[in-house]
Amino acid sequence: MRICRAAGKIFSAVFVMFLLNYRTVCAGGISQSKLATGTERLIGDATTWLMVLAPVVAGFLIIYFCIRRSAADEMEQKKWNNRIVVAIVSCIGAVIGSATLNIIIGYYQ
Repeated sequence: MRICRAAGKIFSAVFVMFLLNYRTVCAGGISQSKLATGTERLIGDATTWLMVLAPVVAGFLIIYFCIRRSAADEMEQKKWNNRIVVAIVSCIGAVIGSATLNIIIGYYQ
């Protein structure tokens, strides 16, 4: 119930922002609107932060998984090894995805 209310409030806020920015988009074209330039900057900043945070978080997770693996028996060590591999692959995927979005956004500037 709380999730539905929160989602409704967020949707309402986004809708109101869209209506407030609608005049800007129609008057000056979509490329010069605050909505377009703000979204472009937001995506650029988010991808930059993701490229920094993904390896840091993955590093902490790998250290934690290695500590847990050292205290586990043989069967559990296989699970912790799999978690380490998943953390590494996820980090690589996040960095590649973020870099790709950053490159795409770069073409619009």
